[in-house]
Amino acid sequence: MNALLYLTTVLIWGTTWIAIKLQLGSVPAPVSIACRFWLAATVLLAILVATRKPLWPPRQAWRYLLAQGAALFCCNFLCFYYASAHVPSGLVAVVFSTAPVWNAINGRLFLGRPIRAAVMGGAALGLAGIGVLFLPQMQGHWGDGGMLAGLALALLGTLCFSAGNLLSSKMQALGLTPWLTNTWAMYIGAAILTVGALALGMPFTFEPTTQYVGSLLYLAIPGSVIGFTAYLLLVGRMGPDRAAYCTVLFPVVALTVSSIYEDYRWSAASFAGLALVIAGNLLVFLPRPQKPAAGALAPAR
Repeated sequence: MNALLYLTTVLIWGTTWIAIKLQLGSVPAPVSIACRFWLAATVLLAILVATRKPLWPPRQAWRYLLAQGAALFCCNFLCFYYASAHVPSGLVAVVFSTAPVWNAINGRLFLGRPIRAAVMGGAALGLAGIGVLFLPQMQGHWGDGGMLAGLALALLGTLCFSAGNLLSSKMQALGLTPWLTNTWAMYIGAAILTVGALALGMPFTFEPTTQYVGSLLYLAIPGSVIGFTAYLLLVGRMGPDRAAYCTVLFPVVALTVSSIYEDYRWSAASFAGLALVIAGNLLVFLPRPQKPAAGALAPAR
């Protein structure tokens, strides 16, 4: 089951970067994001009704839902949409792939969880591989103010994503499923975005083109309803640090799609980077060493 959830998350979220690019245009980013989550939350609510699952979270969960809605379904996406206007989608994906490191560090700081050496080692290998993959794109852009601002926004978005992971883990520990918490957190995020856009005088326009509508539906249904539910189920089953390692594979999927639609050229460095990412992935998912039971006899030598 974990493998299926992992593969689903990687394949869906590895392709949403291009859909986000297609959303950029005449419609303000906060409006596009709000529409995405109004639609996704309504689909999730319909699923809850159809499956007769509980619809209303308990009182103690609402503070976590408010924080998750603001961090994961509002600030996170605002940062990445605006970062994508200044930074190539590959570089944005590179920054996002640092999520396992932030999840491990934040889990230690705020939840007291130990940091596994295998997770940090795998993340280091994966990030090194991503760096090799995208180093040619990075060269020549470090003096570009827009590029640096975009990278800073991408980093802030990753930190918001990490906060949302930990909040989901906390709520799952309370016995709440991502089907329920995502529904209300997405509604909260969409409401914040809507109020903010109206306060700033942004028009709630809609672009009736195949590109805009198609990308909106893809981001709302596969990208949000399926992707976020699969990913946050992984967070509950595997922990935030191990689950977030799938973010290291997103740029690899994005590169594969880019090679088909954007004429990306694979090179020796590309394959070397891919090998490092795969090695890191294997290291993260090595079985945890089993501690000998108390009183067990030591093996003979």
